[in-house]
Amino acid sequence: MSSREDEGHIPRGRPTWQRGRAGRFWGGLVDYVRTAWWGLVSPRASESRTLVVVQAVILSDETPPRVLLSIRSDLFGWELPGGTPEPGESPDAALRREVFEETGLEVEIVAHVGDWRREGFRPHVARVYRCRVVHGTPTPSDETPRLAWLDPQDPPHELFPWYREPLALALDPRARPVRRRERQGFRAIARAMWIDLGMRWRGLPPMEIEPAE
Repeated sequence: MSSREDEGHIPRGRPTWQRGRAGRFWGGLVDYVRTAWWGLVSPRASESRTLVVVQAVILSDETPPRVLLSIRSDLFGWELPGGTPEPGESPDAALRREVFEETGLEVEIVAHVGDWRREGFRPHVARVYRCRVVHGTPTPSDETPRLAWLDPQDPPHELFPWYREPLALALDPRARPVRRRERQGFRAIARAMWIDLGMRWRGLPPMEIEPAE
């Protein structure tokens, strides 16, 4: 980190996560405004259908397995890779596309873990699948600048709270798909902000990742 970054200089065009501490916090204000619009205004003002999000619990073939988690470039914290289907795209196809775009991996869907219908901040349905890697090497993207194979039995404290139950259920190969209803209220959002602000203060962890065996 240069002295100019230490003093809070924000180079034009640099992603928020590459900036110094002051730049990361300033970028966070912009990201928070966008997130607030996306989570509070857009669902109620311009959307007629419930948003569906597909997410992947990608487990390695090791014993015990590790899980691939990512950190996004706009809200800092560990999460499951995934995204939203495009018009006319099936959830399975969307999941494979999103995972490839975010991680560089081609995955095979092994099982449907469950659907989480969430109300409150950003109403949506999270459809979670257990997956395995069939080809590729984990490669970060502009959207997900950090990837890591981590212990699913002891996930990092910086894992956003709404991913903990899907991850735990995905570890049981005998489990049947579940349906859950949740409300993302003040406590969940406050916890997510605490995780995000902590990473903005410390900076993103170094990129230390090896391909799954």
